[in-house]
Amino acid sequence: VNFILTNDRFGSFKLGGRTFDHLMFSRCFLSRIEKPNDGSKPQGVDTGAMVLPTSADAPQDPNIATRDHCIFAFAVLHSHLTGNPSPAPSFPDSHCALFVTWNALSGGGHWRLRGCIGTLEPKQLQRALHDYALNSSLRDHRFSPIRLKELPSLQCKVSLLARFEKAAGWQDWTVGIHGIIIHFTDPDPEARGARRTATFLPDVAPEQGWNQQQAVDALIRKAGYNGPIGASLREALSLERYQSTIASITYEEFIEALGQAEGQTATVLGSSSSRDARLQVAA
Repeated sequence: VNFILTNDRFGSFKLGGRTFDHLMFSRCFLSRIEKPNDGSKPQGVDTGAMVLPTSADAPQDPNIATRDHCIFAFAVLHSHLTGNPSPAPSFPDSHCALFVTWNALSGGGHWRLRGCIGTLEPKQLQRALHDYALNSSLRDHRFSPIRLKELPSLQCKVSLLARFEKAAGWQDWTVGIHGIIIHFTDPDPEARGARRTATFLPDVAPEQGWNQQQAVDALIRKAGYNGPIGASLREALSLERYQSTIASITYEEFIEALGQAEGQTATVLGSSSSRDARLQVAA
């Protein structure tokens, strides 16, 4: 089962006098899947697409998020928008759940969400990261597709999820460490026993300044339940917890990494690359 984090169905919600538009998830379908690197060509070697760097200090555990994952996601999106071949991954393949998040720099100098889609089901990382880099940037229905000229203002964040566990209760998790998934039956008689589910990634609660109850109540709203929230509903929740590792880079850092990989200079919007037009962004 694949998931898209979205709030299309139920919109934003209010909690404690504040309005939130964080994400809930519903089913979505994968986009066209291209064959992942099968070893026929060395990773990190130019195959007619961008040359992607390989970090010398990459962790031995392939399920830890790194800059290489973010560089690959940026390269996949850039190649798609410029009509060039997708690059070969420069990181080892593995099997894990993941989310790809795009943030755009606002006029006030703050990052704002531009797209976020992922899966809670473990998948082959090289293939899944390619697909979700495009799904999250082009097919998050809350936003218009990201355009080529937007790339210089973007940040890409990759979250690799692990350690999924059944919680003993709705409070059996730690803010700042665990992401949570809730499942429950809507108690409203008019809902006719509808099952509701939603997730928050581990960084959501601390970013919002929530404690456990505030996060769980927000997640109940995110799942689409609009009735009263009390102790009985919280106790009825089935809650899973998980952890993640996160890496992020800006577009400027992505371009710098490409320049380092090729031993040449690459610059951002409005400038030409010393390699070719594949590194340029149209104004």
